Amino acid sequence: MGTDSTYSGNIHIGHLIAVQLKRDERSASWLARQIPCTRNHVYKIFRKPSIDCALLLRISKVMQFNFFQYYTQEVSKDLAKRVGE
Repeated sequence: MGTDSTYSGNIHIGHLIAVQLKRDERSASWLARQIPCTRNHVYKIFRKPSIDCALLLRISKVMQFNFFQYYTQEVSKDLAKRVGE
């Protein structure tokens, strides 16, 4: 894992946000108005494997979905592996 601050394991948070937005039948324009930013910036977010925690918190709140759960699950898996060693 090293010291790379952008490490996100197997998690591509931008893709997960895009998938949830589609499930919620919301558009990139809607999300852009909510967080607020441009629609183009939202599409950039979709392409990013990791994003700033404060931005992820804003997105989680406006979409009413806890995107941090993916990271919690990843940490739990890693801890379980260590306990089993």
